[in-house]
This record gives sequence, C-alpha cells and structure tokens, in this order.
Amino acid sequence: MEISQQDIFALCQTFRKVSVYDFSDYSYKSLYRRVEKILTDNNITIQTLIDNISKDYNYLESVVNQITVNTTELFRDPEIWLPLRDNIQRRFSNSQMIDIWHAGCSSGQEVYSMLILLNELGLFDQVSSFGTDINEEVLDVAQHGRYRYVDINEYLPNFNTVINHGREKEEYIPISKYISSNQQRDYIQVAPWLVDKPVFIKHDLVSCTTFLDRKFDIIICRNVLIYFNHDLQNKIIDFFYNCLKDNGMLIIGRQESIYGNHTEGFEKSGGIYFKRNRRNLYF
Repeated sequence: MEISQQDIFALCQTFRKVSVYDFSDYSYKSLYRRVEKILTDNNITIQTLIDNISKDYNYLESVVNQITVNTTELFRDPEIWLPLRDNIQRRFSNSQMIDIWHAGCSSGQEVYSMLILLNELGLFDQVSSFGTDINEEVLDVAQHGRYRYVDINEYLPNFNTVINHGREKEEYIPISKYISSNQQRDYIQVAPWLVDKPVFIKHDLVSCTTFLDRKFDIIICRNVLIYFNHDLQNKIIDFFYNCLKDNGMLIIGRQESIYGNHTEGFEKSGGIYFKRNRRNLYF
C-alpha cells in the first residue's frame, strides 16, 4: 500500500493534535514500516487510519501499541550482562539502596533479568526497580511475568551464560529457581516474589519528562533509541544524563551509541556508559 512522506507527516500531526503522543521525531524508515503494516493488516487507507484515530481514543491507543516495537528476552545479549554483573558487584556491594530504571521495558524480561542477577549477588533487598513503556498491553504482560513456553528454549542458554558463568557444572543454579513452566498450558511464569518487586508505569520516553522524583544508579534502555531520529536520540541522552546519579551507569543497545558532544558526559567501558562526575554539564 503506497504511503508518501506527506502521509506520514499528516499522521504525526494528527497524533499531536488529538493526543499526547508525538511520533514526529521517530526514525522515518521505522515509522513507515510500522504504519505500512497496520494499513496492510487492516486493509485500510492512510486517510481512514487518520480519521479513526481522530474520533476513537481506544482505536488510537491500539495504533500506538502497534507502532511501538516490543522485542526483548531474558538476559538478552549475555555479553553485556557479564561486565554489568561485575560492575554492580564492585560498585554496589555495600549500598543500602540501588535505584534502577528500565526505560522502554516492553514485556519486562530484562527487568526480571536484572532482579535475578541482583538476587544472585545478594543485593535483591536493596533494589528499587522501575519499568516504563508507552505500550499498556506489554506493561500488563510485564506486571504478570507470564510468557510463552517456547521462550524457555531461548532464555535458558542466556541464563546459564550469565548466572552460571564461572561455576562448576555441579554448582549450576537451575532456571527453575526463578521461573516455573507449564508446557501443556504453554506458559512460563516468573516466581511471584520476583513479580512483586518491580513497579511498572506507563511513560512516554519521547516527552523527556520525569515519572518519579529521584535519580537512578542504573538506567537501562536497550534497542529503543534506534527507532528515533538523531535529534530525539540526543535529547533523550541529555535526559538520561540528568536522571542519573553521579557515576551512574547507562546501558543502551549493541547497535546504539552516544555521539558528538554528548560523549563528554560519559565514559564508556565494556559496553556501559558511566556518567562523568561533572556538575552543571550542558550539551
């Protein structure tokens, strides 16, 4: 179905006019693909889509959920979790409180990954964990911590790579310590005591507004910035900088980077960006 750049612009303008959502600084290619899929799946024109979101709030929310990308897994990209584990153990072993924000948390698997890791490090009780996303449907999944049974085949290797790294085979921690499974009913379930820990909140990262009156020791926002244009990426990096405590850690996706003057605010090591301890730093 043919869509022009003007069509995408008109759609973004409509969102801004009738809602709090602003997609005008999303990556054009990414937004184009998502909108094209919506039109094809529903066999509608761009004008029908614009008309529908203008008059039906529930429809609008449904489209927002379809536009946003929600791909995540337990201990995704283990190579980033290993240095993260070492840094957390070294930096926070004597901390009384560790504040962690998962921005764009999707269905919550990385939130629970972090809590599992922290529990193995003996830091579970010190943690305040927050997950935010624009998509209410995935937040509901995250709050229940229930996923498809088939996912266990993808999660187990990651779990073993991170949690059982350096352990002898006979000392392996079983994934069943944290996740139960039911093949007949096709689900796996995160342990209730883990599910009760994090707070999930609807929040639009694009707004660059705080959802909580505190700064964070760790912000994780992986594979989210790639869906924004460079201007919005830089704006969000500024926002994260201001939301981090001094020497706090920012973790972004493998294909995401901090560029230009923004690198002055961070020092990168092992795939982790550490906030430089500089006051009144503006970009």
